[in-house]
Amino acid sequence: MLSLLCFVKITLLENKFTFVKRNIYGLTATRKPENGSFLGKMEKTLDIESFKVGHFEKGVGYRYFVPEPINNQWQWKDAQLSTLLEKASINLGELNSFARLVPNIDLFIQLHVTKEAVISSRIEGTQTNIDEALLPEEGINPERRNDWLEVRNYSEAMKHAIKELEKLPLSSRLLCKAHERLLSGVRGEHKMPGEFRKSQNWIGGASLNDAVFIPPAHTYVNELMSDLENFLHNEDIHVPALIRIGMAHYQFETIHPFLDGNGRIGRLLVTLYLVSKKILHQPLLYLSVFFEKNKSLYYDNLTHVREKNDLMHWLKYFLTGVNETARQASNTLSEILKLKENIENTLRNTAGRRTHTALVLLMRLFEEPFIHVKQAEEICNLSTKAANDMVGLFVQQGILKEVSGKTRYRLFLFEPYLDLFK
Repeated sequence: MLSLLCFVKITLLENKFTFVKRNIYGLTATRKPENGSFLGKMEKTLDIESFKVGHFEKGVGYRYFVPEPINNQWQWKDAQLSTLLEKASINLGELNSFARLVPNIDLFIQLHVTKEAVISSRIEGTQTNIDEALLPEEGINPERRNDWLEVRNYSEAMKHAIKELEKLPLSSRLLCKAHERLLSGVRGEHKMPGEFRKSQNWIGGASLNDAVFIPPAHTYVNELMSDLENFLHNEDIHVPALIRIGMAHYQFETIHPFLDGNGRIGRLLVTLYLVSKKILHQPLLYLSVFFEKNKSLYYDNLTHVREKNDLMHWLKYFLTGVNETARQASNTLSEILKLKENIENTLRNTAGRRTHTALVLLMRLFEEPFIHVKQAEEICNLSTKAANDMVGLFVQQGILKEVSGKTRYRLFLFEPYLDLFK
């Protein structure tokens, strides 16, 4: 283990994060108020500290906020931002290097995805915990099934979106496909799944009259999302990746392009971008845990940008989140490897001639931490009695715990593994 961690430190020299401040001309945009469209023109590099993030326009009985386009070259003078950027980049590079060295890393991805689905959905009000999220639908109480479905949809949307990156660029099209999966068969299924909104939405309050925030009119959405997409892929500007995606997340949440599910898709956007740019080779960084620790602070920081024209404040908060989350993800991977090694040693000392079969079952548990004896039969090609004995050995060694309370069709949990994600 120590040799692996040392090697990780060495491989940090290979990470891709080089940040160069350049004074070049970039593409900015001006607004045509009469039709709500944007025209590009050449302008000087924009300062993050002095950037006016947007303006209000009148609707019928309310005001909505129109963000300025962000597809520009950016610079800043604040040394603290540069320091936070450096720290976040190093920790993200370490996570990526570590993950590339972990054998069978794909086995450990599922619980990271599930945890993100649980936490990101919890920010939006669902009550499902990670234990429930891993259960089959028939194991969920009917009164909690809607929440379970929303978490399951988020998990599926994330996995399919990451798979789609193999053939599609990160784009509005890909986000719309993820959004369609997210809202399939759940409470938001009638709110235009997979399509940008065609009407006004709002955040907080019961109506437009008492809303906390009102995003831009729907007529702005397509052009603003196009600008955001161009910003993410613009190779003619030299903006560090973490600054880029930090700004993009704020911009997405401000545009609020869907009638429902904007928070979850916006947080998913961060991971998708890092994977699409090969900054992360596996989807292991999820900021929802950081955002959910103090949910009101997350929303307050987004609001602060719009009210105070303080994009710098948001970026510092975002980079702090990347830094902490990357460090925690590396620690979790390290703990997973220690757990795997300890259990493998235990099984070699206790399973005897069944050691190989026991190790096969263990690897499956890292992928699916809940199991029935019938599943153990199929995974290990055992008789019912032999499968019962094998599961019994795992229970005896503290690897599995019976959680169903039944005498038949008992369900067992790989508790030591799941505990690493709580």
